[in-house]
Amino acid sequence: MTSKPMPQSKDIRNSDTHAKSSVDNSESLENSAPKSKSVADRTPLTDLTIDGLVEAQVRFMQQWLRSQAEPLVMDAWQWLGAQPMQQYISCEDLQHLLNEWILSQPMSELMRTDVRDILHTIIYHPVNDNVPLSELIDDSQIDTLANYIGSHEQQRNMLIHSLIGNDTFADLLTQTLYHAINDFMETTLDKAGGVGKLMKLGRSSFEKATNRNLDDKLQAYLHRNIKDLTRRAEANAQEHLSNEEVARLLITGWARLKDEPVSQLQAYLSDEPDNNSLELIEANVQQSYNRLRISPYLRSLVSTSVETGYANHQSDTFAQLAAGLHIDEQAIATLSTALLPLAHDAIDSAPFTDHIRTMLHAFYAQPDIKQTVANGVS
Repeated sequence: MTSKPMPQSKDIRNSDTHAKSSVDNSESLENSAPKSKSVADRTPLTDLTIDGLVEAQVRFMQQWLRSQAEPLVMDAWQWLGAQPMQQYISCEDLQHLLNEWILSQPMSELMRTDVRDILHTIIYHPVNDNVPLSELIDDSQIDTLANYIGSHEQQRNMLIHSLIGNDTFADLLTQTLYHAINDFMETTLDKAGGVGKLMKLGRSSFEKATNRNLDDKLQAYLHRNIKDLTRRAEANAQEHLSNEEVARLLITGWARLKDEPVSQLQAYLSDEPDNNSLELIEANVQQSYNRLRISPYLRSLVSTSVETGYANHQSDTFAQLAAGLHIDEQAIATLSTALLPLAHDAIDSAPFTDHIRTMLHAFYAQPDIKQTVANGVS
């Protein structure tokens, strides 16, 4: 709230000496301020009250800040750039920021919608029809990847064993073959007439004589033999999938794909409203993130990562940290120029003007300043 105008002293109003002092001060103020407003627009300096003086100073400060906005930004950047990070930010501050603000809050629905819309725009953009996959991935990258994968023989053999040599795969194959054989036999016997009935009778007699179910015996036989087959298949795969063969398969496969347009990836996605792949992927990623972000596991990893990063850069200045993001003085100058209209509007805004006015009134309300003004002491 703006304070009431202080009653003006007769000495200040009538004294020629004090009037001359006011004129001298106003000339100094006028000469130092930018000439963006005419003298006629200002309060007459020979008849200043505290309110009038405050308003004159408000106008002067706004004009001065407008004219000095760019150099002020550069001076502020140069000062900030020279300060070491550890003087103002601790490792605990960063931990608190990440844990209590970022990880404790789920991603807003607005941001999730933006992510989905942006991904949809990128994936289904018409330009993808004319851009081959080879423009995204270079042949040399595929060669490096193929040779890297091919060079890890132990890991490759472990993968083959997990896929082919495990009992689950043998059980699955056993059940598949059993059902196929059983279905074939049932269908064949039904069509065989009297012979089929005779075979079914023989099956029943066999089960009574051996006290075993033929289906169980068949499954046991298949499982025993299939486990041996899977071991052979595993050994065969490990033998033929040599380092060179794995690398060759990857390179050959890439050669068949690299000239396809990027839009070919759309064939693996659905864009139907009731079955939208992007929405499904985003929802699953969010579900995983929301579970992980509050888990001790992720928080432990984040804490360790922050400690490592802070230890590496705690002595760096803010300019050195910014340089890692390619932010230098030229980038700041370009940014400050682009934001200059915003700075000018902020300086002229009502809230900023009110803050300056309130600050100046508080300054003149100090007993010693009030007495000085009342006595006309310059």
